[in-house]
Amino acid sequence: MEELAPTVGAHGESSGAGGDGKYVRYTAEQVEALERVYSECPKPSSTRRQQLIRECPILSNIESKQIKVWFQNRRCREKQKKEAVQLQSVNKKLNSMNKLLMEENERLQKQVSQLVYENGYMKQQLQNVTVATTDTRCDSLVATPQHSSRTGDNPIGLLSIAEEALGEFLSKAKGTAVDWVQIPGMKPGPDSVGTVAISHSCNGVAARACSLVSLEPTETMEILKDRQSWFRDCRKLEVFAKFPAVNGGIIELIYMQVYAPTTLAPARDFWTLRYTSSLEDGSLVVCERSMSGSGAGPNPSTASQFVRAKMLPSGYLIRPCEGGGSIIHIVDHLDLEAWNVPEVLQPLYKSSKLVAQKMTVAALHHIRQIAQETSGDVTHTLGKQPAVLRAFRQKLSRGFNDAINGFNDDGWSLMNIDGAEDLIISVNSAKNLSTVSNPTAALSLPGGILCVKAAMLLQNVSPSLMVRFLREHRSEWADFSVDAFAAASLRGDSFALPGLSPSQFSGNQTTMSLGISAENEVLEIIQLEGHAHSPEESSVMWKNIHLLQICNGADDNAGEACSELVFSPIDEMFPDDAPILSSGFRILELDSKTYDRQDMLSAKRMMNLASNLEAHSSNTAGCTASSCDSRSVLIIAFQFLFESHLQGNIVTMARQYARNVISSVQRVAMAITPSGLGLHGRPKPNSGSPEALTLARWICQSYSFHLGDQLLKSNYHGGDSVLKQLWHHQDAILCCSLKLVPVFIFANQAGLDMLETTLVALQDVSLDKIFDEAGRKALCNVVPQVMQQGFALLPAGVGMSTMGRHVSFEQAIAWKVLTEENAVHCLAFAFINWSFV
Repeated sequence: MEELAPTVGAHGESSGAGGDGKYVRYTAEQVEALERVYSECPKPSSTRRQQLIRECPILSNIESKQIKVWFQNRRCREKQKKEAVQLQSVNKKLNSMNKLLMEENERLQKQVSQLVYENGYMKQQLQNVTVATTDTRCDSLVATPQHSSRTGDNPIGLLSIAEEALGEFLSKAKGTAVDWVQIPGMKPGPDSVGTVAISHSCNGVAARACSLVSLEPTETMEILKDRQSWFRDCRKLEVFAKFPAVNGGIIELIYMQVYAPTTLAPARDFWTLRYTSSLEDGSLVVCERSMSGSGAGPNPSTASQFVRAKMLPSGYLIRPCEGGGSIIHIVDHLDLEAWNVPEVLQPLYKSSKLVAQKMTVAALHHIRQIAQETSGDVTHTLGKQPAVLRAFRQKLSRGFNDAINGFNDDGWSLMNIDGAEDLIISVNSAKNLSTVSNPTAALSLPGGILCVKAAMLLQNVSPSLMVRFLREHRSEWADFSVDAFAAASLRGDSFALPGLSPSQFSGNQTTMSLGISAENEVLEIIQLEGHAHSPEESSVMWKNIHLLQICNGADDNAGEACSELVFSPIDEMFPDDAPILSSGFRILELDSKTYDRQDMLSAKRMMNLASNLEAHSSNTAGCTASSCDSRSVLIIAFQFLFESHLQGNIVTMARQYARNVISSVQRVAMAITPSGLGLHGRPKPNSGSPEALTLARWICQSYSFHLGDQLLKSNYHGGDSVLKQLWHHQDAILCCSLKLVPVFIFANQAGLDMLETTLVALQDVSLDKIFDEAGRKALCNVVPQVMQQGFALLPAGVGMSTMGRHVSFEQAIAWKVLTEENAVHCLAFAFINWSFV
């Protein structure tokens, strides 16, 4: 076989070996020799071409210029071939996406038709004023099959439940059983993760997604069923039983445990039936729903730390795609028993947006990443395989979740701390952690892991902005000596306790990205450069500290419900089996947020806080409040290794470090808050408000009138001074309205701290909610006494904050607040020497 190759002269004229206007004819041997060189070097230099002619006799009759043209043509052909393959792939994706959009459009048309029908029916009912009728057709449309009379004690009963769950799931995935609202920003396209929607006014929380992936249906199905590989909040998943079903299907009974996102509410578990089958059109389907009975499942003692939640019919529909790949439909529909958590957290457990981020979108991202790795589109960073980096992400997330939850069966136990304590400190002496690359080598000395954690309520603070600041300005909140201690203890080295070493952070921070695993999630290595004051100190410490860190939810436009910054010290050699001890921050959005333009400009301006945190108080004075109040909860958890004889010292160090971090976060929160509200919504009292000044004066005058003593011990002159002293009073002072259900209308800073709420949310807290049962009974006698004699004294007791924490107080005083005309305006309470239990 011979190959023709045109050669082009310097002036654009054709030329060949025998003269102008001719082609060079390459023999099969010559082409084979050139292909061997091309496989090694697609673009050889002039020197390399001359060397090739000399070393290969069969190319001796070919000029170097002609060989150059051959390589040019060869590169051009390969480029055209790659482009053709890419165009074919994009064309297949577009055809499949078009089919998916047509199906979505058909579903929406059906939904519109149903709404039009229901609207017309309602109009007819409103016009019919003489006869009241009931629409049995609508009842039949929304009727839900009842399973209370059936159990899963036999395969026939299980199959019946599975078939009905399949039908309900398909009606959600392809029909109009749920009113879906698409999440903004999730638009379809060849490179899009897919279309994602959340439920609107349905039972529980639900999310739905449609996407195109390049993996085959069977492989896609197995990845989705392996929930622990992609659902990072899944602590445990066990298959307790398997039963064969018709058409090669499988019925499984599954027990699953899910981490709690905060320290303020227990974790959830599920007892479900999972049905895997195939449809007549060749599609694969995996549907799942909870089994009836709260006591069903494993040994009750195993699940004692969990609240049984419900999974409504959910699952995956996987359809083969023309030209390869799959079209997948995902539905996640849960009832997380929101009534079982503190009232302030209930929006979190009613958030379909959080379910979409944590489960639905996470599954799509995981499949997409696996597909990219299979096709070879993923580059290896630091020589690490993608599976190794995925394992590090899982270990960081799982370690942080373990620290937040502190399960007893993992060896965690709470420490008894005397006195007021706003931190949770737990110890794990059973957990074995490798300290070197050999996983069989554990800590050289007996000890354990200590975890200190806390929860805070943030008011009008953008979670993405907060996480971004914590990530980019670590020196504003972290202590280099604590980081150095954590790194040394993880290596098993001896190291001076923080506070005894004068090592400092030099300010140089180097970041190396290890890749983006999903939208808005980055895995990276952080190098912190430190220095010591003497050569002796340099010999016992590392100058540079390396942290493995994962950050997500830092994009303002992503609209995610959860933002995290989780890190762990790691050996500078970065071994594949490096031990991980996770610490970090998690911010969960409780209410939706909308910032006006002035707020966003203020937030962007405050990204320069590293140099002017203290100067922001004057800058934010002119900021206008946002039209929508937003709240979020911040979870902090730090873990430390310790040796048994140093446990007390580590506890003291960890407690102080956590308090310093909390103080730093408070300053940052107050600074970046667009509307001037920060942690716990602590605004500075507005001295220009006549209502606040008047109420403060009434409170103090009424206290003096009824009790014959001064509420404010120091002399004060003018209303502004009264308000300031009352606001900063050490005791919690609260005022409630005189209504059938009294609600709070005012609280000073100590009162907001005790209730763990904000001035905006204070009006949603009723008086009876802050007392236990004994306190509510005593309250029934106290209120009439106050109304009769003007005041009453309450003995020592226990109350409860809005976050569900118990609050003890030595004494409480209640008195009537009188206006200038001696009319009763409200009731005031002062809780003396209060503390968290």
